[in-house]
Amino acid sequence: MWIIGHRGSAGTHPENTLASVGAALAAGADWIEVDVYAAAGELLVIHDDTLDRTTDGRGALTDKSLEALRALDAGGGERIPLLAEVMDLIDARAGLNIEIKNALALDPVLALVAARLASRPAWHGRVLLSSFMPDVTAALGARARDGWLLGVLYLDDARDPVAIAAGVQAYSLHPPLRQVDATLVGAAHAAGLRVFAYTVNEPAAVERCLALGIDGIYTDHPGRAIAIRAAYANGSAVAE
Repeated sequence: MWIIGHRGSAGTHPENTLASVGAALAAGADWIEVDVYAAAGELLVIHDDTLDRTTDGRGALTDKSLEALRALDAGGGERIPLLAEVMDLIDARAGLNIEIKNALALDPVLALVAARLASRPAWHGRVLLSSFMPDVTAALGARARDGWLLGVLYLDDARDPVAIAAGVQAYSLHPPLRQVDATLVGAAHAAGLRVFAYTVNEPAAVERCLALGIDGIYTDHPGRAIAIRAAYANGSAVAE
């Protein structure tokens, strides 16, 4: 089961920052997930379309210049990183799941990923694109995939998530933890899909995912989840 650092190591460091991504790498995460908006002519790694929650700024992300955005404190003195900076830091040492947060980011993300795949072959098969926006997911499904993977991310209201993912020839299905059970995992695997559940933080939940045969989990605490995975493989009880 892959351990996917959610927004880096968001439980221990300011989310979606280089410090958080670096902490997930240091912990040994198999993959790292970040959120990406196109704004101010760049691909910015940030979860919200407003600045208030994760930075010392205020207002809408898209109302600010790149200079103003890069001057903000995103926690612990970190600044909002560019997607290119995150890719430079990871350097294919872990896989990277890029969650596209606005439709304007679609083409720039694909262009950056294509350039990185061309210049750094180690990235092949280690970039996963996903989005909560159905239109973006459908657009990704229609694109030729040369070295990158597609994941279908959804909330509780998806009518038939396995069929949706199969319809766009996705690599993986990304359900919320509360929807994960043996029936869903079995149906996804029968359709040739991997299952990556979000967001799995409690030790008992990590162990339950291992028992269900889930292929990966998004977690704010990748180091802890890695330790639980190792203990489970050795037949030890999950940590309390």
